[in-house]
Amino acid sequence: MKKDGHIHSPFCPHGTKDSFEKYIEKAIELNFSEITFTEHAPLPTNFVDPTPEKDSGMLPKDLTSYLETVKELKQQYKEQITIKVGLEVDYIVGYETETRALLDIAGPVLDDAILSVHFLKHNDTYTCIDFSDEVYLDFAKQVGGVEALYNLYYDTVLKSIDAKLGRFKPRRIGHPTLVHKFQLAHGEKIQDDSRIVEILTKMQEKGYVLDANSAGLNKPFCKEPYPPMHMIEYARSIELPIVFGSDAHSVKDLHQHYETIMK
Repeated sequence: MKKDGHIHSPFCPHGTKDSFEKYIEKAIELNFSEITFTEHAPLPTNFVDPTPEKDSGMLPKDLTSYLETVKELKQQYKEQITIKVGLEVDYIVGYETETRALLDIAGPVLDDAILSVHFLKHNDTYTCIDFSDEVYLDFAKQVGGVEALYNLYYDTVLKSIDAKLGRFKPRRIGHPTLVHKFQLAHGEKIQDDSRIVEILTKMQEKGYVLDANSAGLNKPFCKEPYPPMHMIEYARSIELPIVFGSDAHSVKDLHQHYETIMK
Protein backbone atom coordinates (compact mmCIF):
# COMPACT_ATOMS: atom_id res chain seq x y z
CA MET A 1 0.00 0.00 0.00
CA LYS A 2 1.55 3.28 -1.13
CA LYS A 3 0.98 6.10 1.31
CA ASP A 4 2.16 9.71 1.53
CA GLY A 5 1.44 11.12 4.98
CA HIS A 6 2.91 14.63 4.76
CA ILE A 7 1.39 16.90 2.11
CA HIS A 8 0.73 20.64 2.12
CA SER A 9 -1.98 22.50 0.25
CA PRO A 10 -3.13 25.82 -1.21
CA PHE A 11 -3.81 26.89 2.39
CA CYS A 12 -0.06 27.03 3.04
CA PRO A 13 0.94 30.72 3.16
CA HIS A 14 4.52 29.98 2.05
CA GLY A 15 3.68 27.28 -0.50
CA THR A 16 2.10 27.19 -3.93
CA LYS A 17 -1.54 27.59 -4.81
CA ASP A 18 -1.70 24.25 -6.60
CA SER A 19 -5.21 22.91 -6.11
CA PHE A 20 -6.18 20.03 -3.86
CA GLU A 21 -7.59 18.26 -6.90
CA LYS A 22 -4.22 18.32 -8.68
CA TYR A 23 -2.53 16.71 -5.68
CA ILE A 24 -5.24 14.08 -5.42
CA GLU A 25 -5.34 13.26 -9.11
CA LYS A 26 -1.55 12.85 -9.23
CA ALA A 27 -1.68 10.52 -6.22
CA ILE A 28 -4.34 8.41 -7.93
CA GLU A 29 -2.37 8.36 -11.18
CA LEU A 30 0.71 7.10 -9.33
CA ASN A 31 -1.31 4.37 -7.57
CA PHE A 32 -1.13 5.76 -4.06
CA SER A 33 -3.87 4.29 -1.92
CA GLU A 34 -3.71 6.85 0.90
CA ILE A 35 -2.64 10.46 1.37
CA THR A 36 -2.83 12.86 4.29
CA PHE A 37 -3.01 16.62 3.91
CA THR A 38 -1.01 18.03 6.82
CA GLU A 39 -1.18 21.78 6.46
CA HIS A 40 0.82 23.92 8.88
CA ALA A 41 -1.50 24.58 11.80
CA PRO A 42 -2.03 28.18 12.92
CA LEU A 43 0.67 29.32 15.29
CA PRO A 44 -0.35 30.50 18.77
CA THR A 45 -1.84 33.97 18.47
CA ASN A 46 0.49 35.28 21.18
CA PHE A 47 3.59 33.89 19.41
CA VAL A 48 5.46 36.27 17.11
CA ASP A 49 6.48 34.41 13.96
CA PRO A 50 10.16 35.33 13.43
CA THR A 51 10.05 34.89 9.63
CA PRO A 52 9.94 38.09 7.55
CA GLU A 53 6.52 37.44 6.02
CA LYS A 54 5.03 35.91 9.19
CA ASP A 55 3.87 33.02 7.01
CA SER A 56 5.02 29.88 8.85
CA GLY A 57 1.52 28.74 9.73
CA MET A 58 -1.98 28.85 8.35
CA LEU A 59 -4.01 31.92 9.24
CA PRO A 60 -6.31 31.14 12.20
CA LYS A 61 -9.32 32.36 10.20
CA ASP A 62 -8.62 29.70 7.54
CA LEU A 63 -8.50 26.65 9.82
CA THR A 64 -12.20 25.79 9.66
CA SER A 65 -12.33 26.23 5.89
CA TYR A 66 -9.26 24.03 5.46
CA LEU A 67 -10.66 21.24 7.62
CA GLU A 68 -14.05 21.37 5.91
CA THR A 69 -12.50 21.40 2.42
CA VAL A 70 -10.40 18.28 3.07
CA LYS A 71 -13.38 16.57 4.69
CA GLU A 72 -15.45 17.21 1.55
CA LEU A 73 -12.67 15.95 -0.73
CA LYS A 74 -12.35 12.86 1.42
CA GLN A 75 -15.95 11.99 0.59
CA GLN A 76 -15.73 13.07 -3.04
CA TYR A 77 -12.80 10.75 -3.80
CA LYS A 78 -13.55 7.94 -1.35
CA GLU A 79 -14.04 5.36 -4.11
CA GLN A 80 -10.61 6.12 -5.60
CA ILE A 81 -8.29 6.93 -2.72
CA THR A 82 -8.26 7.32 1.06
CA ILE A 83 -7.75 10.97 2.01
CA LYS A 84 -7.02 11.87 5.61
CA VAL A 85 -7.60 15.21 7.28
CA GLY A 86 -4.44 16.28 9.08
CA LEU A 87 -2.30 19.10 10.41
CA GLU A 88 1.40 19.68 10.93
CA VAL A 89 1.54 21.18 14.41
CA ASP A 90 4.55 23.16 15.62
CA TYR A 91 6.07 22.32 18.97
CA ILE A 92 7.30 25.63 20.39
CA VAL A 93 8.99 25.63 23.79
CA GLY A 94 6.94 27.76 26.18
CA TYR A 95 3.72 27.56 24.14
CA GLU A 96 2.55 24.12 25.22
CA THR A 97 -0.70 25.44 26.75
CA GLU A 98 -1.66 27.27 23.57
CA THR A 99 -0.79 24.25 21.41
CA ARG A 100 -2.88 21.96 23.58
CA ALA A 101 -5.80 24.40 23.28
CA LEU A 102 -5.54 24.30 19.48
CA LEU A 103 -5.45 20.50 19.50
CA ASP A 104 -8.45 20.35 21.80
CA ILE A 105 -10.38 22.33 19.17
CA ALA A 106 -9.13 20.70 15.97
CA GLY A 107 -8.30 17.24 17.28
CA PRO A 108 -11.82 15.77 17.17
CA VAL A 109 -12.04 16.26 13.39
CA LEU A 110 -8.49 15.13 12.54
CA ASP A 111 -7.63 11.71 11.16
CA ASP A 112 -3.91 12.27 11.47
CA ALA A 113 -1.33 14.84 12.57
CA ILE A 114 2.40 15.53 12.75
CA LEU A 115 4.32 17.26 15.55
CA SER A 116 7.33 19.15 14.22
CA VAL A 117 10.06 21.48 15.43
CA HIS A 118 10.90 24.48 13.24
CA PHE A 119 11.47 27.15 15.91
CA LEU A 120 14.26 27.15 18.49
CA LYS A 121 14.41 29.33 21.57
CA HIS A 122 17.60 31.07 22.69
CA ASN A 123 17.87 34.01 25.11
CA ASP A 124 14.07 34.41 25.12
CA THR A 125 13.87 34.84 21.35
CA TYR A 126 12.83 32.35 18.67
CA THR A 127 14.40 31.54 15.33
CA CYS A 128 12.96 29.55 12.43
CA ILE A 129 16.05 27.46 11.73
CA ASP A 130 14.96 26.15 8.34
CA PHE A 131 14.09 29.55 6.85
CA SER A 132 17.40 30.20 5.09
CA ASP A 133 21.07 29.30 5.27
CA GLU A 134 21.88 32.87 6.37
CA VAL A 135 19.45 32.72 9.30
CA TYR A 136 20.67 29.23 10.21
CA LEU A 137 24.38 30.14 10.19
CA ASP A 138 23.77 33.33 12.15
CA PHE A 139 21.79 31.42 14.75
CA ALA A 140 24.57 28.83 15.02
CA LYS A 141 26.96 31.65 15.98
CA GLN A 142 24.51 32.89 18.61
CA VAL A 143 24.24 29.51 20.32
CA GLY A 144 27.96 28.69 20.25
CA GLY A 145 28.47 26.86 17.00
CA VAL A 146 26.92 24.28 14.70
CA GLU A 147 27.28 21.38 17.12
CA ALA A 148 25.55 23.42 19.84
CA LEU A 149 22.76 24.18 17.36
CA TYR A 150 22.37 20.47 16.58
CA ASN A 151 22.14 19.63 20.27
CA LEU A 152 19.62 22.40 20.91
CA TYR A 153 17.49 21.08 18.07
CA TYR A 154 17.60 17.48 19.29
CA ASP A 155 16.91 18.55 22.87
CA THR A 156 13.82 20.40 21.61
CA VAL A 157 12.62 17.35 19.65
CA LEU A 158 12.99 15.27 22.83
CA LYS A 159 10.95 17.88 24.71
CA SER A 160 8.25 17.61 22.05
CA ILE A 161 8.01 13.86 22.64
CA ASP A 162 7.58 14.40 26.38
CA ALA A 163 5.30 17.45 26.11
CA LYS A 164 1.86 17.24 27.68
CA LEU A 165 -0.33 18.34 24.79
CA GLY A 166 -3.54 16.52 25.66
CA ARG A 167 -5.36 13.54 24.21
CA PHE A 168 -5.17 14.84 20.63
CA LYS A 169 -1.38 15.19 20.64
CA PRO A 170 0.08 14.03 17.31
CA ARG A 171 1.78 10.64 17.46
CA ARG A 172 4.02 11.21 14.44
CA ILE A 173 7.22 13.22 14.84
CA GLY A 174 8.03 15.32 11.78
CA HIS A 175 11.46 15.45 10.10
CA PRO A 176 13.47 14.90 13.33
CA THR A 177 16.76 15.85 11.63
CA LEU A 178 15.59 19.07 9.99
CA VAL A 179 18.68 20.64 11.54
CA HIS A 180 20.62 18.93 8.70
CA LYS A 181 18.93 21.14 6.11
CA PHE A 182 21.98 23.39 5.72
CA GLN A 183 24.71 20.87 6.50
CA LEU A 184 26.51 21.53 3.21
CA ALA A 185 26.40 25.28 3.90
CA HIS A 186 28.17 25.03 7.26
CA GLY A 187 30.49 22.32 5.96
CA GLU A 188 31.28 20.83 9.38
CA LYS A 189 31.22 17.10 10.10
CA ILE A 190 29.01 16.73 13.13
CA GLN A 191 28.89 13.26 14.68
CA ASP A 192 25.26 13.17 15.74
CA ASP A 193 24.20 9.58 15.12
CA SER A 194 24.00 8.94 18.86
CA ARG A 195 21.57 11.84 19.30
CA ILE A 196 19.38 10.61 16.44
CA VAL A 197 19.41 7.09 17.88
CA GLU A 198 18.39 8.59 21.23
CA ILE A 199 15.38 10.26 19.62
CA LEU A 200 14.30 7.26 17.53
CA THR A 201 14.65 4.91 20.49
CA LYS A 202 12.57 7.19 22.71
CA MET A 203 9.92 7.42 20.00
CA GLN A 204 9.75 3.63 19.78
CA GLU A 205 9.54 3.25 23.56
CA LYS A 206 6.74 5.82 23.85
CA GLY A 207 4.68 4.62 20.89
CA TYR A 208 5.40 7.35 18.36
CA VAL A 209 5.69 7.13 14.58
CA LEU A 210 8.47 8.46 12.35
CA ASP A 211 7.88 10.90 9.50
CA ALA A 212 10.40 9.52 6.97
CA ASN A 213 10.64 12.76 5.11
CA SER A 214 12.10 12.89 1.61
CA ALA A 215 12.12 16.68 1.17
CA GLY A 216 15.74 17.06 2.24
CA LEU A 217 16.90 15.15 -0.82
CA ASN A 218 15.84 18.15 -2.92
CA LYS A 219 17.41 20.79 -0.68
CA PRO A 220 20.70 22.04 -2.18
CA PHE A 221 22.49 22.20 1.18
CA CYS A 222 21.11 18.91 2.53
CA LYS A 223 20.92 16.18 -0.14
CA GLU A 224 19.52 13.55 2.23
CA PRO A 225 16.15 12.67 3.73
CA TYR A 226 15.14 13.52 7.29
CA PRO A 227 16.43 11.39 8.97
CA PRO A 228 19.25 10.12 6.71
CA MET A 229 18.83 6.68 5.16
CA HIS A 230 21.02 4.78 7.64
CA MET A 231 18.88 6.18 10.46
CA ILE A 232 15.69 5.18 8.64
CA GLU A 233 17.17 1.68 8.49
CA TYR A 234 17.91 1.89 12.21
CA ALA A 235 14.28 2.85 12.82
CA ARG A 236 13.20 -0.23 10.90
CA SER A 237 15.60 -2.39 12.94
CA ILE A 238 13.94 -1.34 16.22
CA GLU A 239 10.46 -1.69 14.69
CA LEU A 240 9.66 2.00 14.96
CA PRO A 241 6.63 2.57 12.71
CA ILE A 242 7.47 4.65 9.64
CA VAL A 243 5.22 6.76 7.43
CA PHE A 244 6.64 8.17 4.20
CA GLY A 245 6.19 11.91 3.79
CA SER A 246 7.09 13.92 0.72
CA ASP A 247 6.44 17.20 2.57
CA ALA A 248 5.25 18.51 -0.79
CA HIS A 249 4.39 22.19 -1.02
CA SER A 250 3.65 21.82 -4.74
CA VAL A 251 2.20 19.12 -6.98
CA LYS A 252 5.61 18.86 -8.65
CA ASP A 253 7.16 17.63 -5.39
CA LEU A 254 4.38 15.23 -4.45
CA HIS A 255 5.72 11.75 -3.62
CA GLN A 256 9.27 12.92 -4.35
CA HIS A 257 11.82 10.10 -3.85
CA TYR A 258 9.24 7.61 -2.60
CA GLU A 259 11.15 4.68 -4.08
CA THR A 260 14.38 5.77 -2.39
CA ILE A 261 12.83 5.93 1.06
CA MET A 262 10.52 2.94 0.86
CA LYS A 263 12.78 0.54 -1.09
